[in-house]
Amino acid sequence: MNRRRRRIAMLAVTGLTSGLLLAGPQPASAANLIKNAGFETAGTDGMPYCWEKSGWGDNDFVFAHTSDAHTGAKAMKVTLTRRVDGDRKALITESAECAPAATPGKQYDLSLWYRSTTPDTSVTLFRHDTTAGWQYWTDLKTLDMASAYTEATVRTPAVPAGTDRITWGVSVYGTGSVTTDDYTMEQVPDVLPPATCTGTADTCANGRWDVLPTRNPVRSMHSVVLNNGKVLLIAGSGNSEEQFDAGTFTSAVYDPATGSYKVVPTPKDMFCSGHVQLQDGRVLVMSGNKAYPVAGGHGYEGFKDSYVFDPGTETYSRTNDMNDGHWYPSATVMGNGDVLSFGGLREDSTGSVTAELFSQAEQQWQPLWKVNQTWSYWGLYPSMILMQDGRLFYSGSHVFGNNIPGTGSAIYDYDANTVTQIPGLQNKDQRDQSASVLLPPAQDQKVLTLGGGNIDSNPDGNRLTDIIDLKAANPSYVAGPPLPQGTVDLGNGPVAETGNQGKMYVSAVLLPDGKVLETGGALHNRADPVFESSIYDPGTNTFDPVAADPQARGYHSSSFLLPDGRVMSTGDNPGNGTWNHNVSIYTPPYLLKGTRPAITSVIDTEWTYGDTQRITVDRPIAKAELIRPAAVTHSSDPNQRFVDLPLSVDGNNVDLNVTSNPNLAPPGWYMLFAVDANGVPSVAKWVHLQGPAGLAADSASTFSVSSGTAAAPHVHSFADDLTGKVTGPGRKRTSQAVGPTVSGCDRHYGSINVCVPTAFPATVKRTTAARCSWLKANDYGRLKVNGKDDPLGLDPDRDGLACGKGDLRKA
Repeated sequence: MNRRRRRIAMLAVTGLTSGLLLAGPQPASAANLIKNAGFETAGTDGMPYCWEKSGWGDNDFVFAHTSDAHTGAKAMKVTLTRRVDGDRKALITESAECAPAATPGKQYDLSLWYRSTTPDTSVTLFRHDTTAGWQYWTDLKTLDMASAYTEATVRTPAVPAGTDRITWGVSVYGTGSVTTDDYTMEQVPDVLPPATCTGTADTCANGRWDVLPTRNPVRSMHSVVLNNGKVLLIAGSGNSEEQFDAGTFTSAVYDPATGSYKVVPTPKDMFCSGHVQLQDGRVLVMSGNKAYPVAGGHGYEGFKDSYVFDPGTETYSRTNDMNDGHWYPSATVMGNGDVLSFGGLREDSTGSVTAELFSQAEQQWQPLWKVNQTWSYWGLYPSMILMQDGRLFYSGSHVFGNNIPGTGSAIYDYDANTVTQIPGLQNKDQRDQSASVLLPPAQDQKVLTLGGGNIDSNPDGNRLTDIIDLKAANPSYVAGPPLPQGTVDLGNGPVAETGNQGKMYVSAVLLPDGKVLETGGALHNRADPVFESSIYDPGTNTFDPVAADPQARGYHSSSFLLPDGRVMSTGDNPGNGTWNHNVSIYTPPYLLKGTRPAITSVIDTEWTYGDTQRITVDRPIAKAELIRPAAVTHSSDPNQRFVDLPLSVDGNNVDLNVTSNPNLAPPGWYMLFAVDANGVPSVAKWVHLQGPAGLAADSASTFSVSSGTAAAPHVHSFADDLTGKVTGPGRKRTSQAVGPTVSGCDRHYGSINVCVPTAFPATVKRTTAARCSWLKANDYGRLKVNGKDDPLGLDPDRDGLACGKGDLRKA
């Protein structure tokens, strides 16, 4: 279906209209910023003055300037009699004359009176950007059905920078009618004094890193925050062939409250598996390492096994098998709780082209014939981010070597089974182990991709950042500000980065103040750690350098948010095979601004979509949000998201308005933060988000409920006019060949940042001459042999130089 937006805007006129009781337009009151708030003054085409028709999609509708008023003589009624998709709404006219002026950084209390015969309604805001013009801002509140006039109130988020006016109204996106009257919009007064620094001037500006006294007991490259506040750290064999050969597979559960670790039995080598939290808080772990590469033979192999970890019992239990092996798979939870997985290496070391679907309803992996297939190879750990309409955005972040063919990023429509190329990503083949994150809030549908490198060509890690607005009709990446530079340790101590030096292995962490911490990284493949951290502000599109983690955090490191608002960083696995067991904790500047707000009660921890949930706080707050707990590995956590909860405020009682769209906040457990006007967050409370009577399982991207009175998701016409190349399913195939360096690097040869493949391509004969010829053709240059071992047989004359003249004569 063509979902091109069909927004209808009518011209507003002033002055007398035949039959009016009033002689002229109603001005806004001193407090109320809305003109003609009660619809008493008529305009043209049956609409009140300063109000216009708006909407999109395939539906039948009626706008009526009715006498069924709450006060006065007039009200506004919008009716949908048939709907396939889209919505209709009466909006304040988008003009300087009618749209209320707004001040960046300020918040506004909105209210209206309504009656409704449909649950499918939402208070929707648009804003006027002084550069880009009018654009969608956010949905604030779902209105309950009401036969009698009912008041609805809600507070806007802080007005974004560059905004000078806003407009709003009630969207109707289900059959039925909504009648509204008596709108108000009032600026919220400032109630919080300026923040007070509680640390040193340096720590208040830059935060503080502390290295914990107790070390991580396992070589974990997978970190999953559990719904009890603990952290599951999965190592498997921990990239150690010795542990693999011994059958020693480990995980640990870390408790931030006590600083203690509990090592738990681990049934399989989950090294480089995929993982994601399910709706009930258990952790789905998929695939892992079946075998390490054999010199001159096969590469890494991924198995089909899958497990579920239970945070309550701290034990693993096995699910049914996947259809294929997937070493380094993606894992994205969908709006109905299903999990889609792509990519990775099969049991024969080739690339998997099999998409996999774990059914939330059936609690098992679906057979191949039940899963839509494009037979595409998405690479290793492809970053697949769920969009607001159920499609997936492949950001271009991946692991090991070049990107997929094409532009390097794409939108995948599971239901239509099509892939559309998305343009604009800079240096797409140097985004190996970059990081991508859905920027706060999720409602804004913007993605930031930052850093990266390439283990094959091994250039300097880069400073590139790219931002895409998935609300645009035809979205394209645009260049963001460069990453700040730090220091790099090239073997003789840290020195300042120069030129375009940046980093790969970068971590990106959503913070409860609505910003993003980026930290860690290295200049080259498993070598040359970079010490640099900064905080990205989506509102200003700027990076602010902050204190750097004193520990190296390169390959197999991870960083993630804890429920107390701090950030934990662990791991590092350089090319010499060692492991950094030290754990760092970052205290952001917002925790050094004085007393924190506290959530003193949460009335109900079981939440449903489109719901209103009450909390109490100990003092005024400016915003609240849900943050999905981390499930991160290899710079990748595509499920990480920050979902805004618009407020309705009555003193210390705050009603939180939950999105009706599960694609914005897939079902599961979330950290609930309350944040004051200084950006200081509370300690998180845990809440469980799921649809009433459960979610439908008929599609990976749809959402339905069993009750006809529950709100459906309000989906917008974003990314609806794509012009990139579209491909459908290709021919059915078994797998795709992958480059040799995917199978790992043999560190017996060359410097630490040189990757000689453990397993050469199948076309290369297992002779010294053939292997040396391949290395020469691929510009490897002179290779010193490190130590006495020569597992690939590249130094038969034993002079310490691989592929020398004597080696070729000897061969």
